[in-house]
Amino acid sequence: MWILLLLPVVAYILIQIAISQVKSQKKYLRNVPGKKPFLIFGNMLDFMPGSTVLLDNLMGYLKTYGDTILVHDGSFSWVLLTIDYEFNEFLHTSTVHIEKSNLYNFFKGWLGQGLLTSFGPTWRSHRKVITPSFHFSILQQFISVFDSVGNKLMKKLESEAGKDSVEVSQLISLYALDVICEAAMGVKIHALESGNSEYVKSIKEMCNIVVDRMFSIISTRFYKLTSTYQKEKKALKIIHEHVDAVISKRLEEYSQKPEKSSQSDDFGVKKRLAFLDMLLEARIDGKPLTKTELRDEVNTFMFEGHDTTSSAMSFALYLIATHPEVQDKLFEEQTQIFPSDCKNARPSHNELLEMKYLDLVIKETLRLFPPVTFYGRKLAHDVEFKGTLYPKGLSVLLFPYGSHRSPKYFTEPDKFIPERFENWTGKLPFAYTPFSAGPRNCIGQKFAVLEMLATLSKIRPQVQAGASKARAQTRTGSRNDFNFQKRSEHFVGKAIIYSVKCNE
Repeated sequence: MWILLLLPVVAYILIQIAISQVKSQKKYLRNVPGKKPFLIFGNMLDFMPGSTVLLDNLMGYLKTYGDTILVHDGSFSWVLLTIDYEFNEFLHTSTVHIEKSNLYNFFKGWLGQGLLTSFGPTWRSHRKVITPSFHFSILQQFISVFDSVGNKLMKKLESEAGKDSVEVSQLISLYALDVICEAAMGVKIHALESGNSEYVKSIKEMCNIVVDRMFSIISTRFYKLTSTYQKEKKALKIIHEHVDAVISKRLEEYSQKPEKSSQSDDFGVKKRLAFLDMLLEARIDGKPLTKTELRDEVNTFMFEGHDTTSSAMSFALYLIATHPEVQDKLFEEQTQIFPSDCKNARPSHNELLEMKYLDLVIKETLRLFPPVTFYGRKLAHDVEFKGTLYPKGLSVLLFPYGSHRSPKYFTEPDKFIPERFENWTGKLPFAYTPFSAGPRNCIGQKFAVLEMLATLSKIRPQVQAGASKARAQTRTGSRNDFNFQKRSEHFVGKAIIYSVKCNE
């Protein structure tokens, strides 16, 4: 009984401590503008999960209060949101003052201490041994994967052509899963053929859960009491068992043939290595990665190489669909590179690099719809910047979506103008950060761009996308929901014409 009597007292003390911390932070940040928070919800009522105006509200905040503002997250904490160029440059390049924010804790159950979630010595050592896996000579080996899985995607699109509506974003997502699973683990999961496998469904489930938790007002302390936590446990069990089985099999193969290089077949021909194979050969302080470390990095590859890439490709198709003049330029480029048969071409690495205009289209797509609209950092030390002292522990949101659409950095920022990147190299590198920037930039960005070039060049000659009264929406910035709706179709010498319609 006395425990029940003490609970309100303990709760009161904890709340007072939290309020004291908020007031202490606010004392330092009194000159930083922002919308007045509402009671215990802070500003989070403007950013609830499922809100179609989340990004609009953030953009509205910046327009009203300035390029660096305070947002209250409803959990007795302030968050700094900034698109200020100099502040972005400092935050991106600092190797001392910045840590990962608490947002990344939502990934921990899935990704463990992989590159996305780790920091400090763990991150540095893993980044060092993984970086060689993304050398251009290694990436060229995966073009055959893009091609073979891309052919399956085209067959799937062809089989769907007779339907009233084709959910292209879903097909692209399954395609990206097939690609990254073969690239990361060296196994085929056939997601395009059987998208209802338990592993595929679990990956999708975890993507949804992580994003929803970021915007949930339910405290982490009570998360394990929710039904969502039970769904997460089930999904993670399936994911971890699948990856562990692949790792165990590969380790067994290595142990059985220690004298023989895994990089050559029986005829001495160099084999394509999956990222897992390269991780098995990696050493940190002379020691191989543990099974847990291997699983964390493979899961990180799976998440980052699937969700963000499929989002970018889906939005690229949307933008191509709504801009016929861009379609014409893309088609002209394809016919110049492949004058005899662009439809059935199997582009080499050099030919992909020749697709200059498609590269501009991809860059502009990533500007308008960055796969990750914002990412979090936390100040490891007090930081004084432009006369304001930002206290240790303050969470900071870097907001590429906002920077990319700021008229300070881009002329007519809401318009789709691929040509703006023709002479962009070297201009304002911290205003355009679809893959982050600085020492913690996305390690797989070259892989992602190469995959997009290979995929979109394959789709373009066969699918001419046209649209009227089209619009796109994104709930979180890494997820998008729209259909390419069939208007008329046939292949071989003629075009399939789609219009884009959002899921309401």
